[in-house]
Amino acid sequence: MPDLVRTVGGRRLRVEISGDPRGRPVFLLHGMPGSRVGPRPRAMFLYQRGARLISFDRPGYGGSDRRPGRRVVDVAEDVAAVADALGLGRFAVAGRSGGAPHALACAAILSARVTRAAALVGLAPRDAEGLDWFAGMTPFNVRDFRTAFTDPERYAAGIIPRSAAIRSNPARLLEELRSDLTDEDRLIVSENSIRSMLLRNYHEALRTSPYGWIDDALALTSPWGFDPAHIGVPVLLWHGAKDVFSPPSHFSWLAERIPRAEAVLEPGAAHFASLRALPDVLDWLLQDTPGD
Repeated sequence: MPDLVRTVGGRRLRVEISGDPRGRPVFLLHGMPGSRVGPRPRAMFLYQRGARLISFDRPGYGGSDRRPGRRVVDVAEDVAAVADALGLGRFAVAGRSGGAPHALACAAILSARVTRAAALVGLAPRDAEGLDWFAGMTPFNVRDFRTAFTDPERYAAGIIPRSAAIRSNPARLLEELRSDLTDEDRLIVSENSIRSMLLRNYHEALRTSPYGWIDDALALTSPWGFDPAHIGVPVLLWHGAKDVFSPPSHFSWLAERIPRAEAVLEPGAAHFASLRALPDVLDWLLQDTPGD
């Protein structure tokens, strides 16, 4: 199986596949900043479920070439390129945090190929009608997203040295977030296996450049290029009611507009509790997903 796929335009996408090599295919789209080696269920769980989990670095992250000016909707082209390279017809797709809007884009654009989609702790579009986009969001995220929206050049200038510092010491990012984490989230990210995985994920994300992170933020705060109301496949929305990185009002806005959405709001959960929800989400995704 290829670990490097080229798009129609010649860009390289670095791919990672885990689980059963002949299992039912599920794309897992990583967060921001993130990479193909980010959070996922354990390999044994994937084998037991007969699941083949496919992840790739979004453009500008890890081993994937940058795509300047990319929109959220553009991920569908890359997912299709990877699926074609793997000989896949139909597949499920999931995204967590910054990957959640990208999973919704695949559901909207690749409806003939996507069986089911899941969006965990995701954001609503920046231009979502009737939504106070920043309400309930941590000042850390408000500052970053507002700068990305109003002054992209200043945002990029700030991220470049910050990403270099995190690349040399990935634990720095968790420390930046720590004051905004709930007690439960602090326990989750302090577990040795999860912490090690997150640090490896952040380092790989920023290993070659800061532009995956920069372009993600610009894409998320710009028009996405599709309307969530036009998604026709079954969608699972999972969210924590205590999330301050992606406020639950975003979840509610999406749940009201996606026609076939199944909405799960966990009362005591926050952002990183989504890591523990991934196995159950995978079970849901596999219900209608064909294998080889």
